[in-house]
Amino acid sequence: MLHRLLINGFKGFSAGLVAYPIAERMEGRDIRSKRRLVAAEMALPAAARRARAWAEAIDMVRFASVNVPYYKSLFSQIGFDPEKLVRDPKYWLDIPHLTKDIIRAEGERLLRSDHASFRKFDAKTGGSTGPSAHIYYDQDGADWTSAVVRYARGEIGNHHMRSELHFASKFPDEIPWKAKLREDLKCFAMNRHNIFFSTFEPDELETIWQKIRAIRPHLVHGHPSTLYQLALHVEKRHGGGKAFSIFESSGELLEKRQRETIARALRCTVIDRYGLAEAGVVAYQTDKNDPAMQVFDPLAWPEIVERDSSAELPEYGDARRGDLLITGLKNRLMPLIRYVTGDMAVMGESGRGFVIHEMVGRTHDVIRIGDKQLPTHYVQDVLDRVGGINEFQIVMRDGKPVFRVVPEAGADAEGIRTRLAGWWGDAVAVEFIDAGELKLQGWRAKFRHLVPEAAQPS
Repeated sequence: MLHRLLINGFKGFSAGLVAYPIAERMEGRDIRSKRRLVAAEMALPAAARRARAWAEAIDMVRFASVNVPYYKSLFSQIGFDPEKLVRDPKYWLDIPHLTKDIIRAEGERLLRSDHASFRKFDAKTGGSTGPSAHIYYDQDGADWTSAVVRYARGEIGNHHMRSELHFASKFPDEIPWKAKLREDLKCFAMNRHNIFFSTFEPDELETIWQKIRAIRPHLVHGHPSTLYQLALHVEKRHGGGKAFSIFESSGELLEKRQRETIARALRCTVIDRYGLAEAGVVAYQTDKNDPAMQVFDPLAWPEIVERDSSAELPEYGDARRGDLLITGLKNRLMPLIRYVTGDMAVMGESGRGFVIHEMVGRTHDVIRIGDKQLPTHYVQDVLDRVGGINEFQIVMRDGKPVFRVVPEAGADAEGIRTRLAGWWGDAVAVEFIDAGELKLQGWRAKFRHLVPEAAQPS
């Protein structure tokens, strides 16, 4: 193990002081200086940061009203003057919400008029909740999103000289050698390793675990559903084990039971973060002992729109509960104003600024059982009470929800079936599966409890 740690340390030293600065210069990027600016901004008192972020939000609206065809037309149509926001913030609510459907429909009209003269970075949305959309960043906007990630990881002690390991989807396509070489050079400069996977089969999970043990990274980045299945496997086969210090959750809702199992079985600190292709990493758990996530207000202006079902969401003092909207503050190539993320959250303000106390799930993750519409987080609570269940997914067949359940080792399957019938009678069907049969969705292989019709397994 010491041998591996020494190798990682040398690679980190070389990457941080030599390879990364060279790569940044060759690619024409400016991330390190922006990281210092992010750190300086986040060091300001919360009230000062809030005022600066609000002023940037107004300025982005001004810019879009003149330079972006979609907003120029929209504001003219509804008679909206951005200068009203200076007089009274309540006029913010007059700006219609932006959705992924609008982005797909409007296309280039959401780009600034002179976009042809800019280098573009394409960030495709994951597609786990419907058709993907393409989000375009200019160089400046892309560098800001990278700088925020570097700042956030530094806050939890994962500086550039400490190695990272990222999970990625395994595809059958042959990777061109030039693309592979470019990725290898990028990984060296980032002090990063990749592990590619496609299923939760025990043999593949064991291979993953042995690779992680051989690499001994400081931080592992991936979907919580992946690390949860790995944790269950390692605990079952090896009684637990330690091969890295930090797991950084990304791409999916991190559930309480996942956090607890991963921390226990893999003996690591679990860090939550919230990011999306449309804006970058918007919020991050910067305190290892506090699961709440700090919102990076220099990057995005957040807001909560309460909904009829907000009463079902957990309470945290005066925090607001409902749909999370964001307005990007750095990407002027494709300004997104009052964008509906599709996620539900509980967000408040504290001495640290905007804080997301809990991400609750996708607004689309609602299932009709009998005569009731139930969010999947409520279904999760029911299954926790039933007990004996490691994981589940719900599919619709002939208008009836089918619970595909992965039972714990030695669990009483018929007892689970009986207890579920006690909750919902014959309104649901139950079938038991292995973890390898769980369905991953979208090109990023995300896990969701509710499987859309088009993604259902045969």
